[in-house]
Amino acid sequence: MDRRRRIESLQEKLSRENLQGAIITYSRNILYYTGTAQPAWLVVTPLDYLLSVRSGYDFAVREIFIPQDRVLEERKLDRVAARCFAAGEGRGFGRIGVESDIWTWEQSRRLLSILPGTEFVNLSPLLLDQRKSKDPGEIRSLRKACDVIHKGHEAVLECLREGITELELAAAVENAHRLAGHEGIFFIRQPDFVMGRGPLSSGPDLFRVSGVVYTITGVGLSPAVPAGPSRRRISRGDIVVVDIPVLVEGYHGDQTRTYVAGQADGAVHALYDDLRRIADDLIESIHPGLPASEISRRAFVRARELGREKPFQNFGDGRRSRIIGHGVGLELNEPPILSDYDHSGIPENAVLALDIHMMEEGLGVVKLEDMVLVGEKGNEILTKTPRILFEVN
Repeated sequence: MDRRRRIESLQEKLSRENLQGAIITYSRNILYYTGTAQPAWLVVTPLDYLLSVRSGYDFAVREIFIPQDRVLEERKLDRVAARCFAAGEGRGFGRIGVESDIWTWEQSRRLLSILPGTEFVNLSPLLLDQRKSKDPGEIRSLRKACDVIHKGHEAVLECLREGITELELAAAVENAHRLAGHEGIFFIRQPDFVMGRGPLSSGPDLFRVSGVVYTITGVGLSPAVPAGPSRRRISRGDIVVVDIPVLVEGYHGDQTRTYVAGQADGAVHALYDDLRRIADDLIESIHPGLPASEISRRAFVRARELGREKPFQNFGDGRRSRIIGHGVGLELNEPPILSDYDHSGIPENAVLALDIHMMEEGLGVVKLEDMVLVGEKGNEILTKTPRILFEVN
């Protein structure tokens, strides 16, 4: 879809859902629909729209791809609402969509006072559904993100050695990312989310999985942020998992590779080889229209066929991840979610992160994550780093 048609598509959806309009406040959605992430309100009705920039107006008018006559400088939401919405006699302002999953109670209370008698509807599922399929410009940015994340992999190959701490290795990866163009932040649609700059873990730390992220997390530097690298020194023979994401032009890169400081045991190689077999089979079989839940089911079936049902997606202590991947775009984790509870079909030009691991007590943990562009004529792996178990001497 031409990015200039994004708002038109949203307007069509509002009409189909019998919504009188939408009030959008989340910076990632405003960026998607207008081209700027300056603080703003985006108000859309089935026939009109208006971007009200609260601050940074001079930046916004240079960045937007919408017409400038659809932009004004205004901090007061009540003035914008009065301009865009008209109350019906005795029935308030009708049904208006808002991103209620990320609004605070104070924002909700204020909106209720501005638009009394209005029925507010959660707009987020509709917006996230529209964002699933990526247009050519978005795909270009995602490719750049994959280039940048590969620079972090090169830093691992250069710096990983016996005696380096997880923190020192993570700093080298993060520095390489930043120098290559990483914007230094990532977005996850979860209130009060903490993770640092991304997971990196080694040796016995791989078996210590925090509750703050649904993946191999690392233990972090303190209980304040219990995920990411620690000050543990990496020993010869340790497995090291690096899963540090990037953000480029507003779009994320998400890739995981597994390394060994020295030589890997043959059983570790076999574990990794079966993990890659599962990933390869999934990448080959995914096609537009396939339900996300079916992709998840196939992954667990293949693990069972390979005799790896117990270690596949294992978190230890009887815990297991039921998510084997997710969409990637303006947010690091976004729909579709490849799990047994998301039955939505995968659209053409969706970009998925297949995120799978094996954890076998007494042996180790291996992980592989790649970004895959889904197409009618076949799928493309966007991530650039070779998909092997790396032995770094």
